[in-house]
Amino acid sequence: MFREMRRKNQLLPEEETAAILREGSSGVLSVLGDDGYPYGVPLSYLYEDGKLYFHCALSGHKLDALRREPRASFCVIARDEVVPGAYTTEYRSAIAFGRVRELAGEEKFRAIDRLTAKYYPEEDPEHRRAAIEGSLGRLCLLEMAVERLTGKGRG
Repeated sequence: MFREMRRKNQLLPEEETAAILREGSSGVLSVLGDDGYPYGVPLSYLYEDGKLYFHCALSGHKLDALRREPRASFCVIARDEVVPGAYTTEYRSAIAFGRVRELAGEEKFRAIDRLTAKYYPEEDPEHRRAAIEGSLGRLCLLEMAVERLTGKGRG
């Protein structure tokens, strides 16, 4: 179903690849957009227990695409340093493939609570809860169950 990486010498170990996702702050979600054109959108995210979580508005291009076709990919670049004299770059990246679904109810609340805690860990939990409850009706929470994860690196 998924292609094997061509340059196997650049394949990162599974734990290093997972660390890229855990430690990153943003990545690009790619979906099958309008009229069959790819659509990639940069997003903040959370990676936990083999799943990626994203938040977005209740409507838009991304949601329309995911409702038509839930398969997507998500790419995070952890390192990208040009080495001019060697005509190359030193890099680390991870790509996850999976199916995306919308969350509701308690799942939705737990996901946005963990997502916001990632970006503001020192916030008082009660203040965070109040802020989430005030905006939860205006948010859509998405979960990607990762089916395939690959990491690639050089240098």
